[in-house]
Amino acid sequence: MATFDDLTVDHVKIYTSDAGATADWLAGGFGLAPYAESYTGDPDGTRLIAVGRSDIRLILAEPRSEDQAGSFYLARHGDGVGDIALGVPDAAAAFDDAVARGARPVAGVAETDGVVTATIGGFGDLTHTFVQRPSTVDVRTLPGFRAVEDPSAADVDLGLVDHFAVCVPPGQLEPTVAYYERVLDFRTVFTEKISVGAQAMNSKVVESLSGAVTFTVIEPDVSRAPGQIDRFLRDHGGAGVQHIAFTATDIVRAVDAINGNGIGFLSTPESYYRRLADRLSPVGHTVDELRRLSILVDEDHDGQLFQIFAKSVHPRNTFFVEIIERLGAQTFGSGNIQALYEAVADQESADRAVGENAA
Repeated sequence: MATFDDLTVDHVKIYTSDAGATADWLAGGFGLAPYAESYTGDPDGTRLIAVGRSDIRLILAEPRSEDQAGSFYLARHGDGVGDIALGVPDAAAAFDDAVARGARPVAGVAETDGVVTATIGGFGDLTHTFVQRPSTVDVRTLPGFRAVEDPSAADVDLGLVDHFAVCVPPGQLEPTVAYYERVLDFRTVFTEKISVGAQAMNSKVVESLSGAVTFTVIEPDVSRAPGQIDRFLRDHGGAGVQHIAFTATDIVRAVDAINGNGIGFLSTPESYYRRLADRLSPVGHTVDELRRLSILVDEDHDGQLFQIFAKSVHPRNTFFVEIIERLGAQTFGSGNIQALYEAVADQESADRAVGENAA
């Protein structure tokens, strides 16, 4: 078996200026309950809180001194994803092979509490930590953590990380994709140019050979008007993870629960649902349910997907969460971008007409 055949998303490290507040937001809003915390007791170290549900595991890292990697990340980017840790059968072999293929070594092989880790550089300032555990060790176990229980987390039906949306500067799409193909044996599964009015972006989806780790990599088209990708790169200070998508087995039930926990989602104009019949007929959920919650729906040759984006609570407005339900579809809802643009244009035209009639 090749070194990178069985890559998984082991956990995601998010650097944050307030781990406690971030944990409360994720637990109370999305049902990602705290299950472990650091116990080093070092006042100049990093406060670590692990939260998760099912196969979603996030490590919230709050650095306590200015000379740490997390402090550098926060100063440059604000709160955000700093490490996407990859589960591997052999962390030492993964590290050696990746470095031999051109990866930047960040931290060498170390073993603590039966867990073997090693870290390489990824896109921008993000890193990838290889994590190897014996089969007898809990999949949530990490060095330096002790287990905690928090029964107060909300009950939300979320399953795993579906994908990461990654924004890169102009001209960096191809080199970024080539890096992951060369270093980690990723493969390109989808390529698209998306035009929305005067804006445009180029996108490639790459995934691990196992299919368990997926990046949607996006760069802005600088020949067109600046848009949301340009704003992310400016406000984030370079390449980074724009959002993480979590899966739900029933998106209507999940979004109802998350809404009830006080989490806001982006709204969708009524005209999107009036035009929906021209595109497709939803399976599994009614148009009224989707309209009520502003859930989007798209389809490809393999089936349908439903998705919705939570409003960003990030001070820089550069990171947010997506909820997605797949009913066979393998793509990422790009048809919704054009449909939303047309729906917004319809709504603006209708609003102007109302204003003119009132005048």
